[in-house]
Amino acid sequence: MEEQKAEGMEAPKIQHEFDGKKGSFFIEENKKRIAEMVYVMAGPKKLIIEHTEVDESLKEQGIGQSLLERLVEFVRKEEIKVIPLCPFAKAQFKKREDLRDVLN
Repeated sequence: MEEQKAEGMEAPKIQHEFDGKKGSFFIEENKKRIAEMVYVMAGPKKLIIEHTEVDESLKEQGIGQSLLERLVEFVRKEEIKVIPLCPFAKAQFKKREDLRDVLN
C-alpha cells in the first residue's frame, strides 16, 4: 500500500523503543510524539497491540498503516505473534491479508 505524501516531503522517521515488557513505534517532532502504536508483551513470543494514536495534523496520510507495517516487520524478524486489541490495528488486520501471518 503506497503512502500519499506531498511533493518533496520526506516520510516521517518511525522510531522504536522497547523496555523488555512494553514498547512502541512512534514518530516525534520537536520532542513531542505525534504518532504512536503502543504494545505490551504477553509472553516471550507474543505481544498485544494496545493503542494507536495519530495527531490530527497527520490524519489521512497513512501514518497508522506505516506504524503497523513497521511493527509487523519487527515481529516477523523476532518470530513474535500479535494480538491486536487496539480497534485500529484489529481493523487493519481484518482488511489486509498480507499482514495476518503474524496473528496469534
